[in-house]
Amino acid sequence: MARRRTFAASGWLLAAVLPALVLAASAKPTPSPTGAVASPAPAAAAGAEVLHLQIDGVINPATVSYISEGLAEAQARNAVALLIELDTPGGLLESTKLIVKDLLGAPRPVLVYVGPSGAGAASAGVFVTMAGNIAAMAPGTTIGAAHPVSGGGEDVEGDMGEKLENFVVALSRSIAEQRGRNVEWAEKAVRKSVSITEREAVKLKVVDFVADSVADVLVQASGRTVQVGGKPVTLALAGATIAPFDMRIGQKVLNFLAHPNIAYLLMMAGLLGLYVEFTNPGVIFPGVAGAIALILALAALQLLPVNWAGLALIVLGVAMLIAEVFLPTFGVVGVGGMVAFVLGSLLLFDTPDAAIRVDRGLIFGAAATLGSFALVIGWLVVRTQRQPSSVGAEGMVGEVGEVRRVDANGRLKVFVHGEYWEAVSDDALAIGEAVEVVAVDGLRVRVRRHGR
Repeated sequence: MARRRTFAASGWLLAAVLPALVLAASAKPTPSPTGAVASPAPAAAAGAEVLHLQIDGVINPATVSYISEGLAEAQARNAVALLIELDTPGGLLESTKLIVKDLLGAPRPVLVYVGPSGAGAASAGVFVTMAGNIAAMAPGTTIGAAHPVSGGGEDVEGDMGEKLENFVVALSRSIAEQRGRNVEWAEKAVRKSVSITEREAVKLKVVDFVADSVADVLVQASGRTVQVGGKPVTLALAGATIAPFDMRIGQKVLNFLAHPNIAYLLMMAGLLGLYVEFTNPGVIFPGVAGAIALILALAALQLLPVNWAGLALIVLGVAMLIAEVFLPTFGVVGVGGMVAFVLGSLLLFDTPDAAIRVDRGLIFGAAATLGSFALVIGWLVVRTQRQPSSVGAEGMVGEVGEVRRVDANGRLKVFVHGEYWEAVSDDALAIGEAVEVVAVDGLRVRVRRHGR
């Protein structure tokens, strides 16, 4: 009887526990994107702050200064990380090397986020992205095309091109190795200019993950371990305060001026303004505006890799176009000036990055404008030269005056051109009659009755 009761109790216990055991057995752990069991992202400590920088445009010395100051600010404010939101067509190789050096040796974890959607990390942007401790991309973004080219956008030929390509390949491989990214793809991005989408980048282990926003980057990065200063650091960023860190006014101005199209337009405006002032002294405004534009252009050229032969050709071309106005060369000097101007514009910037070059449409537009300007000035000069003189002795001929005095000897005093003149005439004239000047002889004029 006792045994029967024991069996009954065991049956009831088994009936109660069995469904729970079945449910537990059927439930499977949810793997994370890396294959590990998902766990809640480590939350940041109270008051934790992530410094947020935004780079939208060409990478240049202003960008280097901005990132360097951002790293220093993150250290000073004890921020848990620095996040760079990146959208760039490329930039200067020298500036890129300095940025990579700063990111690889940063005292705080650095996260690079290619975003927002539609953004890209091309050319120099590839190296900056891979240099981050964490690299992420927004949906609809791209990365790649890091092959070095000349300032005009063409491949660098010969031994120099091979040396440059090998150097950039070594740089990309070094960054990929240090950050544990795809070394083979990093080399292909340089040698073959390959570009990939954000999904392909994650699959090829070029970046770590795809994130919808900056906040999502912090959540997905939390729990990952990265090397900072040679020591492993486990990130706890979820929920941290995102603190914007903007460029200073001076950096924004330099960043604006360092665009090759802006520098080129300022230089053209400066040359034209000064030319107008020199040919028309006293106008003032074109001279002042031209001088300011030219100084700003010179400041921009200090930030860019200028080919001085190209700059000399531009100055020579402008000088020849101006000379064409005053020299009877029948267009030879003018055509030579246009050729020199266009060639100089194409050669103006010497850099292995297609992002640092003047837009060709802008070059041809500026050449057409400058040529048209020279033609108009030349036409005005010719027309002025053909007009009768309005000053000096020649300007007196044809002027109409009035007889003011006639003496007994027939000598006349006439008032013409705002002045009194001694006059002679073959006509018998009376006081008050209108006379016309026909010649000037020293301080005496020869007149005749007006309307004769």
